[in-house]
Amino acid sequence: MRTLNWTPVCPLDRLDPDRGVAALVDGVQVALFRTGGELYAVDNLDPVGGAYVMSRGIVGSRGGLPTVASPLHKQVYDLRTGRCLEVAGVTLRRHRIRCRDGLVEVRLRQEE
Repeated sequence: MRTLNWTPVCPLDRLDPDRGVAALVDGVQVALFRTGGELYAVDNLDPVGGAYVMSRGIVGSRGGLPTVASPLHKQVYDLRTGRCLEVAGVTLRRHRIRCRDGLVEVRLRQEE
């Protein structure tokens, strides 16, 4: 996997806790989440439904894992790994995310 540069996205205070927000990062739609004191970035594309809606998903937890449920068909994904907890072999592509000096930055992960 090839990793690109860090891209500034928004101030941290623009990310409401336990809510998603969509961002366009280097031409890729990314869903950003702030939950449990952590930041997560995954593709905004729902891998089952095929629509760019994951930022509108329901944020929660399952067994202590931070999750997001697709707003389309309600498949639940582990935000730490991108793995779907209902459908074997289905994953959301994860991206690196950090907060530096109050600014959220994302580094895309691209398949080679």
